[in-house]
Amino acid sequence: MISSPMDELLAQLRAAAEPTRLRLLALCARGAFCVSDLCAVLGQSQPRLSRHLKLLVEAGLLDRVPEGANAYFQLPADAEVARLVLARLPEDDPLLAADRRAAVRLAAERAREASEAFRRDGADWDEVRALGLPADAIEQAILGLLPPEIPHFLDIGTGTGRLLELAADRTGRALGIDASRDMLALARARLAERGLAGRCTVRQADMYRLPLPDAGFDVVALQMVLHYAEDPAAALAEAARVLRPEGLLVVADLVSHERAELLERHVHRWPGFDDAALAGWLGAAGCAPLPPVTVPGPLAVRLWPARRLPGFVAPAAALTF
Repeated sequence: MISSPMDELLAQLRAAAEPTRLRLLALCARGAFCVSDLCAVLGQSQPRLSRHLKLLVEAGLLDRVPEGANAYFQLPADAEVARLVLARLPEDDPLLAADRRAAVRLAAERAREASEAFRRDGADWDEVRALGLPADAIEQAILGLLPPEIPHFLDIGTGTGRLLELAADRTGRALGIDASRDMLALARARLAERGLAGRCTVRQADMYRLPLPDAGFDVVALQMVLHYAEDPAAALAEAARVLRPEGLLVVADLVSHERAELLERHVHRWPGFDDAALAGWLGAAGCAPLPPVTVPGPLAVRLWPARRLPGFVAPAAALTF
């Protein structure tokens, strides 16, 4: 039997009409949490919270996003009923305020643990600074290309989530994608600690097979990602697929260089790129290149912006899942 819109609304209201589930919704509206995090914040057992979360997911009030052995829970982008319900909750409610404080403490602890793990393991997780590049100048150049308002923003290869943080005040909803669970743990903790997790989320995904619909984003960025790609053309085609017509694609990467040690020490697949290569790949992906911007430094960095052409149909291979 197909449920009517009224049936769906009643199911969502029934799912929300319970104290613990309201607390879960209020927390997940502020960011993504796994079950163990929610247990720590609410002080309740995992079996109990798992049952509540299952009801909220089945009602469409929460999204469950698998990530390795864990799963993270967050409000869907179109969670209108949940947001309307949460808007009626008093901000000064003692229980909800205590939950928020506990979540902030947990985020700070997770950020500290993740940062210490990166330092202990010697990972060059901030590659721009590891290469001695002018990070501030690169960030300002990227921001200079972004429009003042971005309803839906996607950062592919988000790493620590720095670009999400920089663009947060311009975006309605921002999503960061990365293949590394360690990177995502740090990004998630940093965003929560800065109070940005409500509209900036991250998830694990392969940049060649994004679990995202066609034309769902107004701006897509790839910062210092393409030189790791086995197939840059395929990565750009997939980025263009999820970009709306006339949307902006921004690629920031190294200009062609002769630093062969980077290929071995930093596991780069490509020694930078030139304008001709990027223009060819962007054109094949259905994007019209715009004038590039160069940021000088020990290794020159170039920004290659492009507009998604309306009416372009990607080759079948780029749409395979």
